[in-house]
Amino acid sequence: MKTFFMLLLAIMCFGCGGYNSPNQMHAGIVPAVTTIMPASQLHGGSDFTLTVTGSNFNGNAVVNWNAAPQSKTAHPTANTLTVTIPASDIVTAGTAQVSVTNPGSSTPGGPYGGGSNTPSETSNNMTFTIN
Repeated sequence: MKTFFMLLLAIMCFGCGGYNSPNQMHAGIVPAVTTIMPASQLHGGSDFTLTVTGSNFNGNAVVNWNAAPQSKTAHPTANTLTVTIPASDIVTAGTAQVSVTNPGSSTPGGPYGGGSNTPSETSNNMTFTIN
């Protein structure tokens, strides 16, 4: 009888939980934008460099201009991103929304095929004014 209960206990311990699905979703790192410089430009102006400062920027973070990722985002320091905004984006007066996205990833997880998926996370929006 003791053997039966020991076996039952072992099955319950090892059979309940503890297994990580190979496609388990892990929380991403949410970036936060605190300032943008400049915060405005005159409409009809030329290309300019936008500097975005904040926190939790991954090494592959990208600046978004009106939700469009800017592929040429540079990372001069840990909490600063820069990107050239083309003159075509400031032709008319109005506003633009600036945010930062930490792209997600899907990584294979070692010799047993486990791994994780990390979703993309996007920061708060900052409003850029085109005068």
